Amino acid sequence: MSHLLFRALTVIGVLVIVGCGDDDGPPENRPTFAAVAMPDSHSADTAIATLARGGNAVDAAVAAAFTLAVTFPEAGNLGGGGFMLVHLDESNTFLDYRERAPAAASRDMFLDEGGEPVGQQSLVGHLAAGVPGTVAGLWAAHERYGTLPWSSLLDDAIRLADEGFVVSPKLAGIIDSERDWFAGRTNFDRYFGDAAAGSILRQPELAATLRRIAADGPQGFYAGETAAMIEREMAANDGLITRDDLAAYQPVWREPLDAAWRDFQLLSAPPPSSGGFAVVQLLKMKDLLAEDFADVAHNSARYVHLVAEMEKRVFADRAEYFGDPDFVDVPIDKLISEDYIVARAAEVDASAISTYDAVAPGLESPDTTHFSIVDRDGNAVANTYTLNTSFGSGVVVEGAGFLLNNEMDDFSIKPDVPNFYGVIGGSANAIAPGKRMLSSMTPTMLLKDGEPALVIGTPGGSTIFTSVFQGIVNVVDFTMTPQEAAAASRFHHQLLPPNLITDSPSRPLPDDTRTALEALGYEIKPHPWEFGDLQIIQKTDDGYLAGSDPRGRGVSKVVSYPGVITDP
Repeated sequence: MSHLLFRALTVIGVLVIVGCGDDDGPPENRPTFAAVAMPDSHSADTAIATLARGGNAVDAAVAAAFTLAVTFPEAGNLGGGGFMLVHLDESNTFLDYRERAPAAASRDMFLDEGGEPVGQQSLVGHLAAGVPGTVAGLWAAHERYGTLPWSSLLDDAIRLADEGFVVSPKLAGIIDSERDWFAGRTNFDRYFGDAAAGSILRQPELAATLRRIAADGPQGFYAGETAAMIEREMAANDGLITRDDLAAYQPVWREPLDAAWRDFQLLSAPPPSSGGFAVVQLLKMKDLLAEDFADVAHNSARYVHLVAEMEKRVFADRAEYFGDPDFVDVPIDKLISEDYIVARAAEVDASAISTYDAVAPGLESPDTTHFSIVDRDGNAVANTYTLNTSFGSGVVVEGAGFLLNNEMDDFSIKPDVPNFYGVIGGSANAIAPGKRMLSSMTPTMLLKDGEPALVIGTPGGSTIFTSVFQGIVNVVDFTMTPQEAAAASRFHHQLLPPNLITDSPSRPLPDDTRTALEALGYEIKPHPWEFGDLQIIQKTDDGYLAGSDPRGRGVSKVVSYPGVITDP
């Protein structure tokens, strides 16, 4: 199976709601359930165990993230970066620990003398890597909100790296699919070549790195022995990351994107993610087009066409306006204002396909993983982090045992030249030293009466926010359970080509929908990889429901204290 058949990996999906309120509180105010929706069984076990010993949502998130760095190597990571959305003690914050370009990076570093992109330098090998942010981000979250000792949160990850874990058939299949992609260009096969289904994958170098992080926090990664290994790896292979780049890295606390939608408070990712604005625009445009959507069946031809028309406009704005807000002025308030979204919705053609030229920016002038957690006090975390495509750059830091990202491809290498996901960009997302590259990661929560009602996220590169939007609509408008919403067929459109719609390879759109869309002028193709791995938890009147996307190897469990665990 080719490299392109695999999703861009972002780790997604823990929402944990834990019961055990104060004994003297009224029963109706005491939660009695916990729910977990995680990318794999190991991270689910870690999250539940962390909460069971008194940790809060952030403690569970940190512990699960380190476990995924061992057991979910295509996306879980030490050498990548991401975003964490936190709802804690009735306040909402957003942690940006996205990777940054090295100090030696330059705007045209991936172009030849004629100004054309050079091979796959932004995807494979040492030049593709940005300065990692994961360890600094997890430390910052724990430093502000954590309650359990830092070192204890790495215990499961260290044990699994030392003793090993059984390689699942799905993980073995992903590894096999990447061999040819990295062959002869990186050391990927030396570290993962023996990882056959049913075998035990032990990672002693990674265990040693995790021990240094457990003992010294971020200094165990950004300084000392680990930093020296990263610098040697780069210097020996014409990479750019230096010890100074590592020492200079800092995560950033930002205000989450906060918008009213129906009777919910919608919280999502601000720039340098484009995901939050996209979800806000899509949900509000759909409401403004209520007459066109009236009595339209889920995933019918009319439904798919209307959503594709909305998505066209979102991607046009994304390409024009979005970049690192520390470097460019992103007009986010205008882009999610009511007047602007009304104007964009009015452009949607309910009966014909808009051409590319007709969808200009509206203002003047495969893999990631996600998890979501809610603890016994109603605190919540939605975390999405990534190496970008499966296994990132394919480079394992010799002696340290972890993979480096290939996030430099998420910059706009050249205006209007598509990246791995086929998405174009402009000068706002051009490469610059120290700059964070644009992202589509979209950790999202819907709050109702100040409490998490829905926590959702997914991997999938440019398909992330279109999948999050469809997941929310599936639950809220089509009254699906989280499991039904995660499992439903999904589709994607991203402006170019203007008439192309892709759908889930394993769960395609219905035949009658495909036929009707083709009659409208659309070309319907299976997506190049099985996009999305939705992890959803919903609060209902009767408790919590959790769902894990059957396309992946995620696990959903509902826990009724004092310790009865059932499948949702």
